[in-house]
Amino acid sequence: MLGTCGMQRCHQEALKKNRVMLAKQLVLKELIEHMIEKDIITAEMMEMIQAKSGSFSQNVEFLNLLPKRGPYAFSAFCEALRETKQQHLEEIILKTESNLSNGIAQLEHFYGSDLPLPSSESCNSKKPRWIEPVEHSLDNGDGPPIPPVKHCTPEFYHDHQHLAYKLISEPRGLALILSNVHFNCEKDLEYRSGGDVDCTSLELLFKNLGYQVTVFHDQSAEEMQSALERFSKLPDHRDVDSCVVALLSHGVEGGVYGTDGKLLQLQEAFRLFDNANCPYLQNKPKMFFIQACRGDETDRGVDQRDGKERSDSPGCEESDANKEENVKLRLPTCSDMICGYACLKGTAAMRNTRRGSWYIEALTSVFAEDSCDTHVADMLVKVNRQIKQREGYAPGTEFHRCKEMSEYCSTLCRDLYLFPGYLPGK
Repeated sequence: MLGTCGMQRCHQEALKKNRVMLAKQLVLKELIEHMIEKDIITAEMMEMIQAKSGSFSQNVEFLNLLPKRGPYAFSAFCEALRETKQQHLEEIILKTESNLSNGIAQLEHFYGSDLPLPSSESCNSKKPRWIEPVEHSLDNGDGPPIPPVKHCTPEFYHDHQHLAYKLISEPRGLALILSNVHFNCEKDLEYRSGGDVDCTSLELLFKNLGYQVTVFHDQSAEEMQSALERFSKLPDHRDVDSCVVALLSHGVEGGVYGTDGKLLQLQEAFRLFDNANCPYLQNKPKMFFIQACRGDETDRGVDQRDGKERSDSPGCEESDANKEENVKLRLPTCSDMICGYACLKGTAAMRNTRRGSWYIEALTSVFAEDSCDTHVADMLVKVNRQIKQREGYAPGTEFHRCKEMSEYCSTLCRDLYLFPGYLPGK
């Protein structure tokens, strides 16, 4: 299933049809501050926009970002235009939007209500903005079977522990799962059917890997932020070797939605666990998994050319720091983190009502099977490989044979083996 989190198609088209006019006439300096206040644009995005030379280029960059900032970005933009005395621009784009909506309504009246729209989102406000084409379900139950976690052997531990993070505490670490499935009925964020499957699968996986797991369901953005802050400050982190955070919700690039339709900014969440803000986890591995859309573009995929796949694995250089006795080593602010994303920037993530999301299904399967003898970065490469091979099944819709590509980013400094089941001296 596809859960998209972007702007309505008719709003995108209204912006597109007025793109040149807006790029020439939009006064962005004050307006962008209003968009930050409304939680549509982040401070990092503002810096990226301001890095462009000239007002036209800055406006173009802003207009490229705006359609990817969620279902409320259009109305927030219109409101910001009024607040910055640019009502004439708002009137133009709203007139275009009205004409587009009327055109769709006339076609539906002529052809019937089953007219297929060329997008995952309807322009009719009475229809759900999230159309999730059903991917072919491969089982008849409520979800995929959760495989047992294979245990690491003492021999493997002793052969690999010298190059790996220390990961032998009991529990291995603390894990937090924030899973949003039901959203405020006043918001246009649809029920995440299959989301409970993801949450249950991850909770069982982390427990079987030796983690102490806490789960919160259906939290507002403020509640999510508060839960993350409390979790990051737990003194129990001092006595364990790692930590895990999983965020499961609707989302856009750089943020995930609370049940109230407000965004939790991911960079703010990550900062809570950096070396400055979370000293209990300094030099310890911190894993993050984000199951959420990062835009509303559907990856249509391309046909593969004939020929063998090629991949290169460049080597790495190390730089030794000078070490002196009785002098504290300084740490970079952010290190020892790895974050897996369900999809690439700007694209939508796939979810099946029975099996849950493609990404979490692949993640739980790979980690259960391979964590006994494979480090986390290599397991996430295998997850990528499984996601790459999968495609949507929704005949008659634009999502038929659609694709997804997961990715991860890492500041890990050693191999991260989870050593499941291994306890020294037992």
